Amino acid sequence: MPFLIWLRDNSTSTWIRESESVWAYPTVLFLHTFGMSMLVGLISAIDLRVLGVGRQLPLRPFARLLPLVWIGFWINLVTGTILFAIDAPTKIENPAFPIKLAFIAVGMVLVKVARRELLRYEPGTSPLVDTRDRVLAGLSLAVWAGAVTAGRLMAYVGTRG
Repeated sequence: MPFLIWLRDNSTSTWIRESESVWAYPTVLFLHTFGMSMLVGLISAIDLRVLGVGRQLPLRPFARLLPLVWIGFWINLVTGTILFAIDAPTKIENPAFPIKLAFIAVGMVLVKVARRELLRYEPGTSPLVDTRDRVLAGLSLAVWAGAVTAGRLMAYVGTRG
């Protein structure tokens, strides 16, 4: 806990948390939201295609979205670390926090699986997707919904003294 208190109380964390500058907390929060929209939005589009939305679209080109998914992930990793640091002792005790992290870890494993699966399909074809891929896509949607929900609930769960 002393490290978490130091993290919260260092000058950078204090400035981000307490500054009225738009370049402090509002920018970090905006970038976190933007990264999440890239990550979860693009993965959701891929998952929905695998589940049958837009069947006429070939699957393999969706693999080109995965570098943008990873950019969204790295934006969220950096900004999430900053958001954690500015109130680390409170965040670490929030019961939604480890749930959020677990969902993100599972979700990123599913992103790696999605890449491998998307590259299996022939370029330019609109194949019938097998049951395994549909189950993984449904699981991915559920996991990312859980991560976003757990992240949002952190503002409301475990905040009462």
